[in-house]
Order: sequence, then C-alpha cells, then structure tokens
Amino acid sequence: MNREDPSSAAPAAKEASTGRAVVLHPALAEDRRGRPASEGRLAEAVGLAAAIDLEVVHAEVVTLQRPRPATLFGQGAVERLAGSVSAARADLVLVDRALSPVQQRNLEKAWKTKVIDRTGLILEIFGARARTKEGSLQVELAALNYQRSRLVRSWTHLERQRGGFGFLGGPGESQLEIDRRLISERITRIKADLEKVKRRRGLHRRARQRVPYPVVALVGYTNAGKSTLFNRITGDTQLAHDMLFATLDPTMRLVRLPGGLEAILSDTVGFISDLPTDLVAAFRATLEEVVEADLILHVRDVANPDSETQRRDVMAILADLGLEAGAEEPMLEALNKIDSLTPEQQQALRERAARKPEVLACSALTGEGVTELLQAVEGRLVRDHRRIEMTLGPEEGAAIAWLHEHGRVLERRDVEGRTHMSISLSPAALARFEQRYGEHREAAAE
Repeated sequence: MNREDPSSAAPAAKEASTGRAVVLHPALAEDRRGRPASEGRLAEAVGLAAAIDLEVVHAEVVTLQRPRPATLFGQGAVERLAGSVSAARADLVLVDRALSPVQQRNLEKAWKTKVIDRTGLILEIFGARARTKEGSLQVELAALNYQRSRLVRSWTHLERQRGGFGFLGGPGESQLEIDRRLISERITRIKADLEKVKRRRGLHRRARQRVPYPVVALVGYTNAGKSTLFNRITGDTQLAHDMLFATLDPTMRLVRLPGGLEAILSDTVGFISDLPTDLVAAFRATLEEVVEADLILHVRDVANPDSETQRRDVMAILADLGLEAGAEEPMLEALNKIDSLTPEQQQALRERAARKPEVLACSALTGEGVTELLQAVEGRLVRDHRRIEMTLGPEEGAAIAWLHEHGRVLERRDVEGRTHMSISLSPAALARFEQRYGEHREAAAE
C-alpha cells in the first residue's frame, strides 16, 4: 500500500504470502459446541492461511473466560503466547476472530509482530482471488471500509502537518484527516462504479427475462465442491482447487439437462461463517443472482465433520440476503464428496437421502450421482410446466424443431401434412415460442 495515498489501498496478499504464521482460534469457555467444534474452526483458519500461501508454524485453540476489551486474551495468555510467537519466529499472527483496532494494536505491541484478524485475512484472500473488475471493486470497497477504522493503527506519521489550497482541507490539516478523506473519496468513486455495474447486471437480467431460461444457482460453504460440480455439469475449466475461496467472481453457463430442458447454471462465491459484514454488503449485487434464481442448489461437503454447522451458516447468509431461512421449497441439497466416505457411511447417507426427495448424494469428483442430481433439478424446474396442444403446418418445420429442442414432446401425430403435438412447456419457454413463432395453442390440458 502506498503510504502517501491510502485511496489506493487494497488487500496486500502478496506481502503476506511468504510469511511464517501463528494461527490462534479464541474459544469462549461457555461455548456449548465444545472442543471438537473449536478444533474444526481452527482447522478452517489454518486453511484460510494456506489459501494465500502462509506457512503455518504453530496453531492452537485458546480458551477465553471472557473477551478483554484491550487485548481480547487475558494477560497471562498474552504473555504465554508472546513466547510461542517468538519461539516460532513468526512474521504474522492470525487471530480467528474480529479484533477491534485497539486490540490489534495492543497485541502487536505485546507480540512484536504483525497481527491480523479473521476479517483482514478474508479480505486478503478475496483480493488475491478477484479476477473481474466488479470483483476487484467489491473487495477494494470492503477493504477500504475496514482500513478506515484502523487508520490510527496503520499511520504513524500523524504529527506531520501539511499545508493546503483550501479545496484540500485548508492549512493545518493533519495527516490522519487527509488519509481519512482520501479513503472516503475513493469509497465514493467505487460505489459510483459499482452502481454502474449493478445497472448493467440489471439490464442483463432483463435481457434474460425476454429470452428466459430458468436459473439454477450453486451455493454452499467455501470448499464444498461447487466449482468441481459446475465443471462436471458444464464441461468447463473454472478454477477448482482444494482451497478456501477458490472461486470469487460469479460464472454463468447455459446447460442442457438430461430431459432436454435448458437452464443457466450460476457458480457463486463460497460462504463462510462470520463472513465480514462489509463483504456481505459489497457482494450483495453479485449474490442477487442467487435471490433471483428459479432454483438454489446447495452443495454441501458431507465428508466434513462440521457439515451441519456449515449448513446453518449458509442458511443464515441466505436469510440475510432476503431468503427466509425456512423457505427451502426452491432448494435442493447436493451432499457432495461421498467418494471420501467409507462404503458403510455412503450406504447410510443414501438411505437418509432416499427419505428426503430434496436431498441427493453425489460426488462431483467421480461423477457418481450427478445424473440423478440433474434429473432432480430438472424435475423441480418443470413442475410448473403446462401441457399445450398445437397443430403446425408443413412450412413450420423450424417451429417444430424448436419445440423438440426446448420442450418435452408428449405426443406427436402427422396427419395429411399437418403435425399435431402435445408439448410440456414452462411458461417462460411458451412465451419465447410465441414471441418467435406466434400463438399456436389449441387448448391447455393442464
């Protein structure tokens, strides 16, 4: 980050990518989930560190009786951890919790090394993963909001005074005031740019509605295998690595389902517990694709011991986006990574899934169960299809071919050169057909 211009601030992933890191997960003693859950959260924090190539040299769960306003940890724990940080020769300490600017500053003084919290690390990762202009803007906006609250920590030259020309704040404006103002101005510019992106995305959405395809949005906890499943279904080559937040920018592809129905499949950013509020807000425009989807496909890593906890975290974020936590009607669950289970576990999972039509077991890696999953997706999408009776003339071969391609032909009779058809079509497909070829309906049987 340029010290003279904080408006250029962005997550400095590369600066942190070669450091030796200590990872600490603070766990409240009263937490009813107990030690296994804390160990799972610690493992996740280690995975977050690995996502930007930090070398984790020490990791532990630190039990808190109560959070301390000045240092989060108690004085004894701070002193003990100072020894651990020094012995590990760590360049960085990751505290897997949101820290106040005061706590962050005091811990850096006590441990004599850089300290970042969970929010800061997630911002670093997002900064490293963003590929599109929109994604980069969203990350920078969240990073600037985060940094603005920490200027007192980040800038040590506050006693220096600068003159001014009136429009820059006037003579005697402190460096802190300049830094804060520059950041605020950059935030204003980014918000304006993102508003343009939002309007453009709205135009694209309306264009899809004019030539509508049903939209299926893949959602899930980060590293649940969404991108691998997306690639399996679409034959695409999106980044799909065993790392947290491998996908950040949304990707959409038109796919043909087993029964012939076409749909748009959307891969979205992975969710995570305690996702920073600024990031949820910054990515709201992107995640509007989820809210607008005809069907949500919730991909879960069923081999993860915290799978149920991760499910609750995903549902909480969906609720924050405007989807009620209990409104699971437009949702299917893909219990992914069954290839990582024992045969006995796989059998038990299949028996459990068989009792719930909205739950299906699969492996995006091997392809097992994916066809059945897509059939279930198509079944959900065609539930509102109507049976339409049509008669078309010999000159309407293009219309007949279109119906075969986009609908389900339930019956076809060719009599005296005319074609009588019974077709199952979605309201959206019927609207597209009539827009292109005119109205041919004779009767609606359903």
